[in-house]
Amino acid sequence: MASHAGFAGRTYVITGSASGIGAATAALLRERGAKVIGCDLVEAEIQADLSSTAGRRSLIDQVEAYGSIDGVLAIAGGGKTGLLETNYFGAVATLTGLRPLLARSPAPRAVAVSSTASLAPTDERIVQACLDGDEAAAVAYLDADPSAGGATGGYGIAKRALNRWVRRVAPTPEWAGSGIALNIVAPGVVDTPAAANILNDNDIRATVEAVAPQPFGGFPGKPEWVAELICWLASADNRFVTGQIIFADGGSEALALGDIHWR
Repeated sequence: MASHAGFAGRTYVITGSASGIGAATAALLRERGAKVIGCDLVEAEIQADLSSTAGRRSLIDQVEAYGSIDGVLAIAGGGKTGLLETNYFGAVATLTGLRPLLARSPAPRAVAVSSTASLAPTDERIVQACLDGDEAAAVAYLDADPSAGGATGGYGIAKRALNRWVRRVAPTPEWAGSGIALNIVAPGVVDTPAAANILNDNDIRATVEAVAPQPFGGFPGKPEWVAELICWLASADNRFVTGQIIFADGGSEALALGDIHWR
């Protein structure tokens, strides 16, 4: 855990701050002496809809009015509609739009939240359209074939694309070269409102737990456990970690993939 000195006096922008992992992260940061600018559809300092271009621009404009910031935590996501728009394009617009303001901090940090759903088989055409910044094409591909993302649908596709985007840009001059650490935290199934469709149906819950067990910590995880990791990555104490996709999932990803990356 980072020392409280790693947070005191720092200002963080958190999207998705009204519930779930975003709310847990905001609470921990405030407890540790940081200022939080919460962003969400409701019940936040800044209200903006990241599924639309206008909403993303509104978010950037409103944050700029606050002045200096030290961290951007792109946690907003989930949902049943606008999956690519919010989970990929909204997250990337938040991070890129606030990067110039963030770069002015003496210890700038950024974290995006992905998911173990990013490990599911996906439609490479849609992922590539996301990475190309072609929102219209990506959405059109998914609308034409809603089954393209398998069981996780557009949500998993969006998170896969987000993982790849962060891996591409994190070590570049604009990010690492400017002193900005940019990482991904990918949770497993966590007890949040976004996971209610899984957790409130006994059959679905049993199926998901059987397919993606979480042997360390149990099923589901708690938002606070994920928030602790996000907070450390976003603290001034993180001086050497960037471009990483860290799974906070009770061991689910390790069970699924084993040592495949090291063969």
